[in-house]
Amino acid sequence: MHKLLPYGIATLLALPLPAAASCGAAFCSINTSWDVQDASQEPGARFDLRYEHINQDQPRAGSRKVAFGALHRHHDEIATRNRNLLASIDYALDADLSFNAMLPIVHRGHAHIHNHMGAQFLDTWNFTGVGDARVTARRRLGGSEASAWGFIIGAKLPTGDYELRNGSGALAERSLQPGTGTTDAVIGAYYARRLPAQGWSWFVQPALQVPLDSRAGYRPGRRFSLDLGTRHEVGDRLALMLQLNVLHRTRDAGRDAEPADTGGSSAFLSPGASYALSRNWQVFGFVQLPVYQYVNGVQVTADRAVALGVGTRF
Repeated sequence: MHKLLPYGIATLLALPLPAAASCGAAFCSINTSWDVQDASQEPGARFDLRYEHINQDQPRAGSRKVAFGALHRHHDEIATRNRNLLASIDYALDADLSFNAMLPIVHRGHAHIHNHMGAQFLDTWNFTGVGDARVTARRRLGGSEASAWGFIIGAKLPTGDYELRNGSGALAERSLQPGTGTTDAVIGAYYARRLPAQGWSWFVQPALQVPLDSRAGYRPGRRFSLDLGTRHEVGDRLALMLQLNVLHRTRDAGRDAEPADTGGSSAFLSPGASYALSRNWQVFGFVQLPVYQYVNGVQVTADRAVALGVGTRF
């Protein structure tokens, strides 16, 4: 693709949404920004649509897998099914400055056993809703024909619902809801470089997300992510990619939070590929595989996740 498009590796479509365990809300932490896809840095707009499939059905305590109900909790989590659709639009003023807005649509099914005074009740939720929007700006500070570096700054906005209930009127846990109800600051940095070897490039991108407030007795934990990846172009249209995605999340806080069973650290290996359908259209896909997972308390985790997407510029 670099033969078709000018080389510019700094225009971020969006910071990736990091995964979260707990009772189940999850997004892939894969970086699918246009700079990773080696897209054009020409001024103009770009649109990206990404679908994620994540089944969290493996209870975990610390770094070890455990059987369902092996460690008694107020809620024994069974599974969460996540089907996410993330729409992003990016506008680049030039190679040095761009702005992005991203909105997720979340379809989530969840089941757990509610333990109450010796009795057990099955609670289930199945809902589709708008999640929290994210707006960011990317500023390129330096680089050369073969490299670029800069910073990202922005915010996650409280656009998602945090009061969804099931058919019985039971309120879903706050970590399960489409939104947190809070405004979060997002800051990050990036460095990317094309290697001397033909068709090879690599990037690194750390990012931090910090809630600025709390809402209705809930404050989500801080999130730190680190993405490290390489890309190899196979001809003019096909590119193979490999990423290491690291995530650390602190415990949630507040009267409606579950600090004992939220937060943790994880690392994922994410192989993928992108294909240019034309100068302005490309498709991509990733499989995300955990290489390390550590959770506080007991949480449900996934053995794999899949992300598929399409992007265009106009």
